Amino acid sequence: MCNDTYIPTEITVVLIDTRNPLNIGSAARALANFGLTDLRLVNPYDVAFREAVSAVGGAPVLQAARVFGTLAEALKDCSLVIGTADGQRRIPQHPVDRLETGMARAIGHQGRVAILFGSEKFGLSNEDMSFCHSLIRIPTVPETPSMNLGQAVAVCLYEMIRDGNAVPVQAAFEAPQGADAENITEMLREILVLAGFTNRTTASSTNEKVRRWVRRLRISHRDAPLVMGILRQILWKFGQR
Repeated sequence: MCNDTYIPTEITVVLIDTRNPLNIGSAARALANFGLTDLRLVNPYDVAFREAVSAVGGAPVLQAARVFGTLAEALKDCSLVIGTADGQRRIPQHPVDRLETGMARAIGHQGRVAILFGSEKFGLSNEDMSFCHSLIRIPTVPETPSMNLGQAVAVCLYEMIRDGNAVPVQAAFEAPQGADAENITEMLREILVLAGFTNRTTASSTNEKVRRWVRRLRISHRDAPLVMGILRQILWKFGQR
């Protein structure tokens, strides 16, 4: 890698429901290859992943990897979430960008960027994708659409640095962190329940739709406290009733 190659430092790779510890080791090695250190795991299948022999050169990343019980917890400090999808297993509710287009969103983003990778067998679930601001796909052939998890992580990170002379474009929009976005989502969900808009049959689907909608609104980091204050007042009024 050239010394003048640019890669954002606030990049987090999140692996969800990973079954094979060797894949976690390969992903850790890919992060180390590109000078990154923040690997997060949501509900990994095997707790022995820290001994994965596939993490050649990436052992420090693997040892420092943090484990979370839910995706919401893993994304609390992330203001841009990019999910990976092959478009084969389920129909995504977001537009799916080609890799080079989608990863360009991360360059110059003000805040932490999370790139999500689903389980080897099922990929990202619909609920996982509802946390995403956008989705990307690696342009593989239809006959073999999915890649090995470690390879997919490496390809996505390489796309961010392949033009060593690229100058990051600073974005004017600063999104709220994931914790604030999820708080807004939860308060809206409570309001919809109290208002009778949501019932038990449609609750799961409605929650995902509201979460996607909140992220499409592009509420700024500055405006998030105002929005949460308004929603808290509405909930308080419902409580009075």
